[in-house]
Amino acid sequence: MRIKPRILLISLASAVALYALLGSLLLPAIALHVVNKQFEQRATVPARLDSIKFNPFTLELTLSGLHIGEPEQPQVAFDRLYANLQIDSLWTSAVHLRDVELEQASTRVHFAEDGTLNLTELFTLPEPEEQVVDESDSGPFPVRIDRLALIGNSLQFQDLRTAEPVEFGYDAVDIELTNLSTLPDDNTLMQISASGPYGARIDWEGQLSISPLTSSGTLEINDAQLSTFWPYVHEQLPLNLNSGALNLSSAYQLSLVDGTELVLSDVQLQLSDLDLAAENQPLLRLSSLEVSDTSMDLARREVRLGTLHSQELEAWAARQQDGQIDWLALLPPAEPTTEQQAAEPEQPWRILLSQAQLRDYRLHLTDRQPNKPVELNIGPLNLDLSEFDSQSESPFQLRLDTVLNESGELAVTGAVGINPISVDLQVETEDIDLTLAQPYIEPLVRLELRSGQLDSTLRVQLEQLEPLQLAVTGQAGVQQLHVVDGPAKRDLLKWQSLQLDDLDYQGNNLSINKASLRQPYVRFIINRDMSTNFSDLMVPQPTDAPETVTSDSSEPFGIRIGGISINNGSANFADFSLTPNFATGIEQLNGNIGTLDNQSNKAAAVDLNGKVDRYAPVTIKGSLTPFDPLNSLHIATSFKNVELTTLTPYSGKFAGYRIRKGRLNLDLHYQIDRGQLKADNRMLLEDLQLGERVDSPDAVDLPVRLAVALLKDTKGNIDIELPVAGDLNSPEFSVMPIVWQTLRNLVLRATQAPFKFIAGLAGAGDADLSQLGFAAGSAELDPQARQTLATLSSALQERPQLILEVEGNSAANADGPALAGQRLEYEMRQLAASKMRRPPENPTEIELDDKDQAKLIRELHEQRALPVAEQWQELPREERDQVMRQALIDSWSDSPLPLRRLAQQRASTIKDWLVDEGGLEAERIHLLDASEGAADGDGNVATQLQLGSR
Repeated sequence: MRIKPRILLISLASAVALYALLGSLLLPAIALHVVNKQFEQRATVPARLDSIKFNPFTLELTLSGLHIGEPEQPQVAFDRLYANLQIDSLWTSAVHLRDVELEQASTRVHFAEDGTLNLTELFTLPEPEEQVVDESDSGPFPVRIDRLALIGNSLQFQDLRTAEPVEFGYDAVDIELTNLSTLPDDNTLMQISASGPYGARIDWEGQLSISPLTSSGTLEINDAQLSTFWPYVHEQLPLNLNSGALNLSSAYQLSLVDGTELVLSDVQLQLSDLDLAAENQPLLRLSSLEVSDTSMDLARREVRLGTLHSQELEAWAARQQDGQIDWLALLPPAEPTTEQQAAEPEQPWRILLSQAQLRDYRLHLTDRQPNKPVELNIGPLNLDLSEFDSQSESPFQLRLDTVLNESGELAVTGAVGINPISVDLQVETEDIDLTLAQPYIEPLVRLELRSGQLDSTLRVQLEQLEPLQLAVTGQAGVQQLHVVDGPAKRDLLKWQSLQLDDLDYQGNNLSINKASLRQPYVRFIINRDMSTNFSDLMVPQPTDAPETVTSDSSEPFGIRIGGISINNGSANFADFSLTPNFATGIEQLNGNIGTLDNQSNKAAAVDLNGKVDRYAPVTIKGSLTPFDPLNSLHIATSFKNVELTTLTPYSGKFAGYRIRKGRLNLDLHYQIDRGQLKADNRMLLEDLQLGERVDSPDAVDLPVRLAVALLKDTKGNIDIELPVAGDLNSPEFSVMPIVWQTLRNLVLRATQAPFKFIAGLAGAGDADLSQLGFAAGSAELDPQARQTLATLSSALQERPQLILEVEGNSAANADGPALAGQRLEYEMRQLAASKMRRPPENPTEIELDDKDQAKLIRELHEQRALPVAEQWQELPREERDQVMRQALIDSWSDSPLPLRRLAQQRASTIKDWLVDEGGLEAERIHLLDASEGAADGDGNVATQLQLGSR
């Protein structure tokens, strides 16, 4: 049956009207009802959708007024969502949308403290049904959207999981995607921009392919405040951020086809006003950091930095008492390496840097491990790097200059390699404060480094570490060094300058062309307990330290110094163990020492001169091998006009006398040839005068004044030569004990046998001049006695400080009978003279025969009323006369007065001869009280002589 056109038209119109009614009114109303009904059933917060509009002819769908959440604070909302479905979706096997627009959408993302996400809590969803997983790779659902636009949207984010909440938002998020498609090999053009009150504006433009997933384009982030996201960093690192902003732009290429492939190019990064702190202490401040012309390839693990500019960084770092670096303590503990990671180590990143410029950096370094913390302030520091490649064998260029602790300057220029490690740097320093080393010296040495500045111009070359190949050449010097001993705080060592020229360190050798010392000074002190200011400098170290094993086959370290010059040096020596204390000094020490080389047997010339206590010249000349002094040494040392009064403390302690005045001239000449010593020591004491006696338990028990007088010549000088020879290789041989023993033996021999000592001065060998023999009853000098006195007078002329003491002596057993016989002769002639009318003036001229003598003896016997023994009467007359004669002699032999007179007369005879014949001053000869003794085997009576000093 044929339908009429009108009916057909009405039918079509009705169908269209019904379609329009169902599509535009009924279906949207049903859909809106269902949606809101589901909201009521499933939503956990208030939720509604205001309207749904659908144009069934253009297939345009519009959703309006979505609001999920509290009225004043919705979680998800939008004003309008528009989509335009294309009819070709029916035959292209893909959903085709011409336009999708989302306007004024707002989303609030909130993580609670327990980690709950608010978006997952908006609805109560039914348990999902188990579905069979289709393992076949069907790809993403085919969709193609010609234009997707998000206009005027906003995003609020809050995360309470961190200790400090993270909160940021964007109130102007605009996204436009053109030709968005999940179909293979379709590319999407995209533009994204987002801005808000928290900064970090995002501008993203590029291409996107979903199948396969790839993307390329440019990304730009401006004014990103680091504080916004810093709580996430703080969870891993205990760092407090006070300020900091980041600008970033980059072109990129991303592909997830075969793994993750990401390439960044033309990266521009700006970091400004960064301020970090830790535990309320400043840690790092950075004014600006700019990185440009940079690229990164994730797959190749390579970063290329074009230029890096940074300004005004200030950082603080410290080593704690336990040795830990505070920055390292902030890092989280490293995760243990798994076996798989150990077996398959990752390829290291390659970092290339074309140019870096760091300007006005300042570092504040503190070392709290020493007892006294060390503060090192570095800056302003400027650093330039170029041509750096972390995997290249070619070195990169470095240039650095900085100031240390506001006075010292350091400049480094040159090349540094890392594959392998190598260095070729020019290093210059000026006024580097060496007192920074004091806290590190204290645990080892009891010294206080009060001042010292290091200057140097060095070239440092390092070719490899194992074995070490290091070379250092150039100049170095230390100015204004001042070191005091720690306990007493007294000057120990100092100089105005030490300059080392043409320094050359190569491996196991150090060569210095010349060392110049200007105004060096050293002090040596003997303390009251006999220790020295050097003996207790070393601090005892723990004995449980591991011993370092050294190889005997290693070559000795070679040291060569081309020469040493000393200008205006000085030294002080003090001995506080003496009372009074002793002190002296060497000043104006100038001269040179030749080449010192521990690998050569050639001797170094020595030529030094100075003054002791300002006025006494001292010279040291000769040659020596300082590193092997037993091999060769030829040194002559001379001291002139040294005031002996400075030695009073030593003379008081060891000799028991002060020194009133005197001067010392000392000439020492030492020669060593292969360990054999030959030394000539000459000591000249001019006009030595001892002062008052000093009580000292260490004083020698010798007549010191007599020794001085014995040793003094006619000019008042004491000239002593002390030669020493021996084998220095022998452990039993020591020079100074031998010198002192020789000197002591000389004094001991002189004082114990002074007459033998002075006999040598008169050429009499070791003749004994200490006594003179007299015949019994006589005071006359025989020829031998006159010869002895002649020798004695000659010797005393050579020693004008000596005095002679003469002790007259008589012996009763020898001199008594002789004196009695002399008296008998005298009494007989006196008696005979008394009977003469005209006796001679001198009764001794009277001659008596035997008969007269017998008669006079009998009369004298009667006058003295001596007893007559009865047996005498029976004797013949002559025998009786002899017996009576002997009786008279015996009666006079025991008379002490004649004996005393004879002893005195003998002493006077000696003095008279020495004065009259020997030419000595009478004041130098003292007569002692007479004494009695015994005659020798020949019947002679000796008169004793003694020596003393003025």
